[in-house]
Amino acid sequence: MDAVKLRRALARTRLAPVAAFPKRLAAVARYDAKVLRVSARWLVASREHHNYTYELTRLSRSHLAWFVSVVCDLPVGQVRDYLTEIESDDELRRHVASATAAAARRGLADKQVRYARRIGWYAIVRARRPKHIVETGVDKGLGSCVLAAALLRNAAEGHPGRVSSIDINPEAGYLARTAPWSDVIDLVIGDSVESIGALEQPVDLFLHDSDHSRGYERREFEAVEAKLAPGAMLLTDNVTHTNVLAKHAEATGRRFLAYRETPANHWYPGDGIGVAW
Repeated sequence: MDAVKLRRALARTRLAPVAAFPKRLAAVARYDAKVLRVSARWLVASREHHNYTYELTRLSRSHLAWFVSVVCDLPVGQVRDYLTEIESDDELRRHVASATAAAARRGLADKQVRYARRIGWYAIVRARRPKHIVETGVDKGLGSCVLAAALLRNAAEGHPGRVSSIDINPEAGYLARTAPWSDVIDLVIGDSVESIGALEQPVDLFLHDSDHSRGYERREFEAVEAKLAPGAMLLTDNVTHTNVLAKHAEATGRRFLAYRETPANHWYPGDGIGVAW
């Protein structure tokens, strides 16, 4: 009996799990070895302890372009141009690198400038041309700067806008305090739900990226609902962990779509973008 016939015969016996075990073990070992190599390299080379930054794989970047194309009803070629636009913004990269190097928290930040899924935020802002963005959760301010970069491009094309970036930490947003990006950023220090309630200008684009508990995420979407402009878009950075925005979209008669990123050369499995519109 040749090897193929023997394998097929064994597969129909009680010995099948035993016979398959070496192959299964080898597959798991190869996968785990790769994760361990990447993790060990990250432990030595990176300084980050949360809110990790990384590049996307080429496939993940391609899927992101199609995701934005669908939710913004825009040709995918135009979306790819927007992604290239932010990735080629040398002025922003130099600013982030220099501000990080000079920051008091530089011991917990990497020198490399990596945007990951945030390039999708940029493309959405370029496509939607919102007059007022509200972002909850600022941390260092990398996302705020990406949003601001898109707003500055929009303004140069005759579509000005601003972003209200809300964080409860008074030390948040050190990257977002330098012109020209700070010219379109209103940094608000305080509880996000209370700050949303105090907003006076209608919100065209809302991004949840603060407390990622289900309850708090839900409270933010409930709070911002009365502040939304007609046709406003809701985004969450928490879509890989909760179904809060999907349920909110269903309850309010919106469409919903989710994208999950794949980091390149990183142990972290990645986050994503949830959109309701």
